Amino acid sequence: MNVDKLMNNLEKKHPGEVEYLQAVREVVESIEEVYNDNPQFESANIIERLVEPDRIIAFKVPWIDDEGNVKVNLGYRVQFNNAIGPYKGGLRFHPSVNLSILKFLGFEQIFKNALTTLPMGGGKGGSDFDPKGKSNTEVMRFCQSFMLELWKHIGPETDVPAGDIGVGGREIGFLYGMYKKLRGDHTGVLTGKGSNWGGSLIRPEATGFGAIYFAQEMLATKKESLAGKTISISGFGNVAWGAALKATELGAKVVTISGPDGYVYDPEGISGRKIEYMLELRASNQDIVKPYSYEFEGVEFHEGKRPWEVKVDIALPCATQNELDGEDAKTLVKNGVMLVAEVSNMGCTPEAVEVFSNNRILFGPGKAVNAGGVATSGLEMTQNAMKLRWNSQEVDQRLHEIMCNIHGQCVKYGKKEDGYTDYVKGANIAGFLKVANSMLDMGVI
Repeated sequence: MNVDKLMNNLEKKHPGEVEYLQAVREVVESIEEVYNDNPQFESANIIERLVEPDRIIAFKVPWIDDEGNVKVNLGYRVQFNNAIGPYKGGLRFHPSVNLSILKFLGFEQIFKNALTTLPMGGGKGGSDFDPKGKSNTEVMRFCQSFMLELWKHIGPETDVPAGDIGVGGREIGFLYGMYKKLRGDHTGVLTGKGSNWGGSLIRPEATGFGAIYFAQEMLATKKESLAGKTISISGFGNVAWGAALKATELGAKVVTISGPDGYVYDPEGISGRKIEYMLELRASNQDIVKPYSYEFEGVEFHEGKRPWEVKVDIALPCATQNELDGEDAKTLVKNGVMLVAEVSNMGCTPEAVEVFSNNRILFGPGKAVNAGGVATSGLEMTQNAMKLRWNSQEVDQRLHEIMCNIHGQCVKYGKKEDGYTDYVKGANIAGFLKVANSMLDMGVI
């Protein structure tokens, strides 16, 4: 495999798809050596087959607002690879949604799902619809219209969507209700379902919980623990909430959350009632964090800024892609950060990752760190298939085991001679080998 030749060809075929091309480059550069050491991959043209999705489904989504006006949005489902199981990945409803972002997320999902060792392929979908500021009835009409097109392409053994940005329990409920109406049966075709009708306990917290378990394993390689560490977190939704909850439980102190309006710094730590308030902010649909500084004493609000300027031991980007850049990384290193883990998908720019690597900072990539969300979705699929419901302790225990196993795979394939673990390389190689060998087993299809 010649990485530059591959990327040049992809750039010609998919011009302007910046996020997708960035995600592909990161993976292929990591796996180049192991790929070229295994001629069976080259002879079967595995990488060229892997970087293109199996199919892209695009459709219009007409719906009617509360004033009776007809609106039209775009809907997508990118089914990337199902070598190890049905396509699996979230639906994102946000104005920024486009094919480049969905292809990047779907491509990442292939390897993330493979790392869990559960039988799930990679996919992603969504729409440029913005649920914020819409009434429940408007969101319901949109979701029903969206599912009228999507239902033909999904199923419990075909493609199992979940939630993502803009798609929470409310949206999953509306989507599933229409799917059930159209199909006439009750199947586990969506995950993130309500706990009363097939959802798994701790699913909303799972991505954050899993990230903290992974960070805990990373620290253990340096004979460190979370106890007494200070943590900066971006975002303030379910992912950030779960991370703050579990980090606090394990003795760390979370001192920041952030939104599009800026970040809040709470030197006393975000715990107890303050963690609950994060969810109240999210439920308000305002997408701002400034009210937190009014609610609690001793809190600073930094308008229009990101939390990476705060001196902390651990930084956890939990919001969106490329939210932590090279300058942010230099600031964190200067301030003595010891660990950075992407809880958001591709939360750091390539420049930031290079800074952390050059300074031998423990760095965990999103496809490994945030795999706890899809892992628990996989556990929900298992519970649905067996018509069982595990208690929260059992789900949490299984999640912890999965995250420890993912960490072990990363160390196995990413540990260098000097003892430093390149978690990016380790995660990419471990996920790639599982998928690539499965594709070889099945021939050219």
